[in-house]
Amino acid sequence: MAQLSDDCFAFGGALLSVEQAEALIAERVPPLAGVATVPLHAARGRVLAEALRAGVALPPFFNAAVDGYAFRHADLGAGETALPLAGRVAAGHGGGPLPARSAVRIFTGAPMPPGADSVLMQEDAREADGAVLVPPGLKPGANARPAGEDVALGSVALAAGTRLHAPQIGLAAALGNATLGVRPLVRVGVFSTGDELASPGTALGPAQTYDSNRFTLLALLGGLPVVATDLGILPDDAAATTHALAVAAGTQDLLLTSGGVSTGEEDHVRAAIQHGGSLVFWRLAVKPGRPAAMGVIAGTPVLGLPGNPVAAVVTFLHLARPMVLRLAGARPEPLPRFPAEAAFSYRKKAGRREYVRVRLAPGTPLPRAEKFEREGAGLLTSLTECDAFAELPEEVTAVAPGDSVAVLPFAACF
Repeated sequence: MAQLSDDCFAFGGALLSVEQAEALIAERVPPLAGVATVPLHAARGRVLAEALRAGVALPPFFNAAVDGYAFRHADLGAGETALPLAGRVAAGHGGGPLPARSAVRIFTGAPMPPGADSVLMQEDAREADGAVLVPPGLKPGANARPAGEDVALGSVALAAGTRLHAPQIGLAAALGNATLGVRPLVRVGVFSTGDELASPGTALGPAQTYDSNRFTLLALLGGLPVVATDLGILPDDAAATTHALAVAAGTQDLLLTSGGVSTGEEDHVRAAIQHGGSLVFWRLAVKPGRPAAMGVIAGTPVLGLPGNPVAAVVTFLHLARPMVLRLAGARPEPLPRFPAEAAFSYRKKAGRREYVRVRLAPGTPLPRAEKFEREGAGLLTSLTECDAFAELPEEVTAVAPGDSVAVLPFAACF
């Protein structure tokens, strides 16, 4: 458990920018302690605890990059050169030194015979009278891979804090590692709040709706190095909320709640955090998602996200995601963004970053971002029927068709 101090997030401003929020997390949240050793097949999604150095070079020896004929480039003449064939080298097998002014048949991955330095692709070669005919123009070292071309012996192949996905695990295997030392998974407990919510699969009361935020947040956590726990729905009761958060703080590394962080009479999460620990009310300078809270209970960070589904997603991306990565000891991973051409008009206030839901359509030279026809932070269909958030910075007050906008693609963020 991270065991944060109660005042680690102390912030004097009234409205916190996205960059300020992420900087506070990076500066003041320590990664969880400990290292676990896991086999490669269980390493996907984990965070590398220490730098992985190459115990072997990759490739480990000078080898052929293609099927063809290996020879000494200095043996070539100005025109086509006939080099007698002096042998054959297959992958997984070695051979003796290359005789002068000769060539050997060689296959991809096979070690280059001592003395050979270049390979002619078999598609470009002709054989005649026991010799290979090498055309002019081939460069020295063609189609050959030096030892250590990919990774040098002793070099850092993967930095500490790297999240391990298929390419990283493949590289670790290629370097001979059967296991890896990784950081602990972050234990994250997820609550929803409100008497108006019912869990899917149960009967709805006359004034209830089914809870979606808890399952959206659990799904978002599924792509991160966590063990997520569904902690259910907190009632609109101050004492029950305070007790539940205090109990959960003793078993989790991070608590996420949605709803109950605004200023209404039935919003109890803020008061519960204050009662059980300390709170800095992070009114993020974003739309949707301004009412967000953060605090610490018994050393465990607590993030109170808004109740509206779209606002919960936006604040998850800017608060919960970097918090999880920091606790997991991962290196920072900025949200992916790419440029698009606005196909809409829009006006906004200065001083606040806004996220507009858009569909992406083919365009030249940039894809076109088409604004979702309805607004509202409670519209789940604006997430299912759109492709991205168009990110409008604080200083922007208007967008016109043809303007360049940055978009955050759902497929990469979620």
